[in-house]
Amino acid sequence: MHEIEPYYRWRDDYIASEDEHSPFYATQYSEFEFDKQIYNYLLHPQWDTFGSNTLYLKVLFVDYDRHYSIIELIGEWNDAINNDIMLLKRELIELMMDEGVNKFVLIGENVLNFHSSDDCYYEEWFQDVEDGWIAGINFREHVIEEFRRNNIDYYINFGGELDELTWRGLKPVQVFKKVEEQLTRRLN
Repeated sequence: MHEIEPYYRWRDDYIASEDEHSPFYATQYSEFEFDKQIYNYLLHPQWDTFGSNTLYLKVLFVDYDRHYSIIELIGEWNDAINNDIMLLKRELIELMMDEGVNKFVLIGENVLNFHSSDDCYYEEWFQDVEDGWIAGINFREHVIEEFRRNNIDYYINFGGELDELTWRGLKPVQVFKKVEEQLTRRLN
């Protein structure tokens, strides 16, 4: 896992540690010291922590004018023990919403497992975004199934092209437009 870096090709467009509105503003990263781990597995030092011991993230892009963010996740999403959704909501999402962000693209191809608790924080997040949305792209099938089994898919949009979106060759606004297009089609 230590070789899996957060996606870096948008660094010419956005770097969270250089964004004064970002919770990760002025964060210093080591290229040589592995200071994060999930269980016994070291993580690449470029991943950001938000308080969870098993789930890490990287804010890849934020557009404050269009009110969206793209966040890549890695690890085990564990609400049952760590209450990861509460930590994510309080330590990142609410701060982003205070800056006007109400559309969230969560990239989950490196989320290995999901352990549910209750859906209160998902419901709260869903209500807080008002005219916005939350979309999960490229999550693994068994992880999506666990979200569905616990009715979390009512709050986070999964499925269809969102589960197999080829996003790495696109610019952030193109990813946003593709996700928004999918969600708009569902509403119509």
